[in-house]
Amino acid sequence: ISFSTGFLQCLVRVFFGCLAAVACGMLYAVYLSTYHDRKFWFSTRQELEREITFQEGSGLYYYYYKHMLTAPSFERGLYELTIDNKTVSGETINIVERLSLYPELITSFVYRITSSQDVVEPIYFYIGAVFGLQAVYVTALFVCSWVMSGTWVAGMLAVAWYVINRPDTTKVDHAIPLRDNWALPYFSCQVAALTGFLSNKISSMFCYLTMSATTVTFLLVWEHSHYVLFIQGLCLFLLDSFDLVPPRKVKYSLFLAYLFQFQNPALLSSPLLSLLIGSVLARYFQVELECFLSSCFSDFVTNFLLCQESFQAPSQDLFLRLTQASVLPFYFLVLAVCLLSTLQTIYRRLSGQPMTTNLRLEDGRIGEQPEVIYHVFHTLLFGGLALLFDGMKYLWTPYVCMFTAFGVCSPDLWMTVFKWLKLKSIHPVVLSLILSTAVPTIIGFSLWREYCPRVLAELSDLPEFYDPDTVELISWIRSQAPVAAVFAGSPQMLGMVKLCSGAAVTSLPLYSDINLLRRTEDTYQVYAMRSAEDVYKILTSQKTNYVIIEESICNELSLNKGCRIKDLLDIANGHVVYDKGEIYSFSKHGRFCQEIKLNYSPYTNYFTRVFWNRSYHVYKVNSVISFQY
Repeated sequence: ISFSTGFLQCLVRVFFGCLAAVACGMLYAVYLSTYHDRKFWFSTRQELEREITFQEGSGLYYYYYKHMLTAPSFERGLYELTIDNKTVSGETINIVERLSLYPELITSFVYRITSSQDVVEPIYFYIGAVFGLQAVYVTALFVCSWVMSGTWVAGMLAVAWYVINRPDTTKVDHAIPLRDNWALPYFSCQVAALTGFLSNKISSMFCYLTMSATTVTFLLVWEHSHYVLFIQGLCLFLLDSFDLVPPRKVKYSLFLAYLFQFQNPALLSSPLLSLLIGSVLARYFQVELECFLSSCFSDFVTNFLLCQESFQAPSQDLFLRLTQASVLPFYFLVLAVCLLSTLQTIYRRLSGQPMTTNLRLEDGRIGEQPEVIYHVFHTLLFGGLALLFDGMKYLWTPYVCMFTAFGVCSPDLWMTVFKWLKLKSIHPVVLSLILSTAVPTIIGFSLWREYCPRVLAELSDLPEFYDPDTVELISWIRSQAPVAAVFAGSPQMLGMVKLCSGAAVTSLPLYSDINLLRRTEDTYQVYAMRSAEDVYKILTSQKTNYVIIEESICNELSLNKGCRIKDLLDIANGHVVYDKGEIYSFSKHGRFCQEIKLNYSPYTNYFTRVFWNRSYHVYKVNSVISFQY
């Protein structure tokens, strides 16, 4: 009877835990959908205005989703993308490989076979898929914290912290189609499965299959995924080095992903594969260093990449926000306890003591739990990178929320502290159970009281997003520009042009392709101090018909002057003069984007203005040069 009663209680706990996890995920997806609709007034906009809301050039991915839906058949659409010659002028590229378009292929295929066109518009189906994956993301964080702590209260606290710190946990708010928005939910599922595998609380076969499927998918969806998996592989390597747990990692995922990514050579040189084959790791970094030192990239491309926001050090505001949400102070507390206990475990292993297989609460050894050791290494490595690069915070902060929630809800953590303190006045087991319930309850109540009104206010009072100048520009391109015209401009603008008009462009907002980066540098010369003839030669070499000049770049005012596009160009072109500690730009030619607006020779010989408004000037690149003086 006692066995059946205990089994029934366990079943009830699992049922309600799973129900809470799914409910948190679904509520978060509904919240994102509502917030997105109110922020952009999405349901009241026309199709063009909706597409413009895909910011930072991310809408380019949505264009290929539309292409797959308008193709005569799925097979025909896929074939056209693998030999695409209508995107980048003068080049035939495999756009599926270049942009990692598997999410768009799968989404368009599902949309076709389910006859969803009778129920939902294509754009809603697309963004709905992304929001659905975010629901999977937070559900996986919930499960991960629940498995580690033994209580699903930790999962709810992890989700609460994740939502509160949304600006630092996800970019889905303003750039929905980005690759990491599609990929990171799969990584979260993989981490949750790995956590269950290490803890032996979930079926090993189920965890192994989940890890295999999610790892392959993660590799396919995001071109930078193998760097993330390298960090994870390093965590497991440390576990194995100290003989803390026998790691059983997915070994065939890279090979499968290599086949799916059209034999992508980047995967063969990925750090993860190098780790798996041992000595090649050192050679890889040696080659990378030699490439960098020997100027694989031009001065402009190198500085341009380093000036991207993702590569900048995080501002103090990040840590201030995490502190105000109470997650950072508790994170340091949990990390300190788990790290010290882990170091004790490593010392015992190096001293020849075997691992304790059946840990009890009264043992107070949280650092001997394999899943805890893994997450200590995980959060330290990703945290170190987040201190260097702001873009890494989207990988680190979600697991800060999860790890902190696990710690404050774990009786084992409190028991470990009491064992160190040698507490005798009160029974430490009882006190640890009390604190593991009381502390998260107090935290949850304070978060509810302070942040719930703020979250609800985001849904009730939102500013209207509208960009009339961009709408006017795209409308002109659609109605006035020839179908076969080629446009030059900034990568973000060209992504928008491609999405909304389908016109060919000179470059793409993709910073992992050196050829596209070089073309971007050439196109950006319209903001440099170059002659009209020089710029004309560059644009005609790219078969450009129209060039778009943006006022926001030409007259950019920024505190970080060294990272303005025109500053980067001046440095790369040798137009910078250093005088008594001051930096000046000097050239015998004026800045092209400013001089061309004056409408005098020789600029009028090579270019003809055909459109302008407050934000954009469009010039036709003359096919026949007329010399007028």
